[in-house]
Amino acid sequence: MAKQAENTGKQWYVIHTYSGYEDAVREALLQRMETMNMQDYIFDVVVPKEKQIVIKKGEPVEEEKRIFPGYVLVQMVVTDDSWYVVRNTPNVTGFVGSGTIPVPVSPEEWKVVEKHMGKTEPKFQISVAVGDSVTVLDGPFQNYEGLVDKVDQEKGKVKVMITIFGRETPVELDFNQVKKK
Repeated sequence: MAKQAENTGKQWYVIHTYSGYEDAVREALLQRMETMNMQDYIFDVVVPKEKQIVIKKGEPVEEEKRIFPGYVLVQMVVTDDSWYVVRNTPNVTGFVGSGTIPVPVSPEEWKVVEKHMGKTEPKFQISVAVGDSVTVLDGPFQNYEGLVDKVDQEKGKVKVMITIFGRETPVELDFNQVKKK
């Protein structure tokens, strides 16, 4: 039984894994590729990740976050043997596709994945949203309280409306300068 359309050649395919086991599946698959002599059929295994900046204990920390939890991308030529090697790797639950026939990732989809993985500038991640009440942690407005008016995810900034001398004043702050009340 053929596991893919004839002459499809080297393509990227998506496999389901148990969430949290993506890196382990990648390592196991690379090892199985070597030990089972599948280098002519399995070429690369990728766990798509992007860098994000998260605030921990008031400090920005760069972390890698999986873009698609529970999925791993494999560049391969699907044959009965290569399909069997991938499908029977521990913690792999199956290929994305119809029935047992894997569906390759389209070139457009692959470009989107590459774009996300290739981002050198980390995205900021913060747990405040417009309308949240926050306390300013440092700077000239330390210990002031205000409401978040705007969140700029790309620049890592928030605009907070703080009451100064009885008037609401917009103040632009870094994500790590505010704490949700």
